[in-house]
Amino acid sequence: MNDVASARVTKADVVARRPSAKITTKASNALRWRMMARVAVRMMLHDKLKMLGTLAGVVFAVLLATQQAGTFLGLLYKNVMLVDNSGADIWIIPPSTYQFIGGTKPIPESTLMYASVTPGVAWAQPLVYGAGSVTLPDGGSEGVTIVGTKAPVYAGGPWNLVVGDVHALERPNTMIFEHGERNKLGGLNLGSVREVNGTRVQAGGFTWGLLPFGASFSFAEYELARRLVGLAPGEVSFVLVGVEPGEDPKQVRARLAERLPDVEVHTNAEYDRLIVENLLVRTPIGLTFGTSAMFGLLIGFVIVALAMFSSVIDNIREFGTLKAIGATTKDLAKLLAVQAVSYAVLGSLIGLALVTRVAEAIRSPRLAILIPRELMLIMMVLMCLMCVMASGLALLRVRKVEPGMVFR
Repeated sequence: MNDVASARVTKADVVARRPSAKITTKASNALRWRMMARVAVRMMLHDKLKMLGTLAGVVFAVLLATQQAGTFLGLLYKNVMLVDNSGADIWIIPPSTYQFIGGTKPIPESTLMYASVTPGVAWAQPLVYGAGSVTLPDGGSEGVTIVGTKAPVYAGGPWNLVVGDVHALERPNTMIFEHGERNKLGGLNLGSVREVNGTRVQAGGFTWGLLPFGASFSFAEYELARRLVGLAPGEVSFVLVGVEPGEDPKQVRARLAERLPDVEVHTNAEYDRLIVENLLVRTPIGLTFGTSAMFGLLIGFVIVALAMFSSVIDNIREFGTLKAIGATTKDLAKLLAVQAVSYAVLGSLIGLALVTRVAEAIRSPRLAILIPRELMLIMMVLMCLMCVMASGLALLRVRKVEPGMVFR
C-alpha cells in the first residue's frame, strides 16, 4: 500500500518537474540562412555545366560594361589631363572656354600682374595654347598642339617624360614632342630638326601618352611658343595660379574673381568638372559609351536570369522536397539570393581580372582604359544587384511549387 502511494504522481509534481526554458522547434533566422546557403552551394556544384554557363554570363557582362566604362574614363581623362597635370590650383580662362582648342580667344597679359599681387597667391604663370604644323622631311605636314610654359615653375607641363627632361626647353628653339607621334613626324629622334609654323626647332625630349582628342601636345618655352602661335604682345591664352600653403583655393579664387570681372576664375577641380560636363552635354561620348555599358549589363542580366530560371525548372522536385520538410518561400528566397550573390562575386572577380589584362594588353599612347578601384567596386555591386534581381524572377516560379508533388 505504501509502495502504491509512493508511486502516485500528483499534478503539482508534474508542474514542478517541467523545465523552465521554453522548447521551440523553429530555427533561428541565422541558422536558416546557414542551412539555405549550404543547400544553395551544393545545388550549384551539382550541375557544374549550368553553373559555368551562368558564370559565363556574369563574366561577359562585367567584361563588356567595365571595358566600355574604362574606355569612357580614358577619353574623359584625355580632355582634362592638361588641367590635372598642370600643377596649378586655380585657372584664369577666357569666358566660356571649356574645351582646349586652337584659336582660343586670348586674355590680357595684365591679368597675370593682377593675379600675382592678389593675397594668398604664391605664383602666377602664363600659358600659351595654340595650333602648330610640323613640316616633314618628305614635304608633307602634321598638326601638333603647342603648349608654351615658363621656367622655373613650368606650370602646365610637360609631364610623363620618357626621353630628356623639362630643362631642355631652356635651350634656344627646342621643343618636347610626343613619343607616340615620332613616326608621324617623319621618324623624329632626339636632336632631330623640324620646321614648326615656319620656325626651325630641335627635338629636346619626348613625352608618352599626351594625345588629346586633337593633335598631340608639343611643349615649348613661353617666348618661343608665343612666336610660333602668333600671339600678339600683351596677350596670353591662360593664367595658372598656385596658392600659398594653408590658403583655401576657393577663397583665393573669390578674391581673383572680384579683381578680374572680365575673365573666368576656377579652381582646378571646378575647371575639370566644367570640361567634363561640357563633353557630356555637347558631345555624344556619354550617350555612346553609356549605352554600350548598359547593353552589356542587360545582356548579362538576361543570361543570368535564364540560367537561374532554367536551374529552378531542372531542380523543381528538390524545391518541392524542401517545402515538404518545412522550408518556406522566404527560405527558398534566401537560397536563391545566396546563389545569385555567389555568381555575382565569382563572375565579377573573373571578369575584372580579365578586363585588367585586356587593358594592359591594348594600352597605347592613343588609347588607355582606366579602371580605378572605385569602378571595380561599382561593377561588383551592380553585378550583385543584377543577379539578385534575376533570382527574383526565378522565385516567382518557386512560389508556385506544391510540397505534395514529391509524392506523385
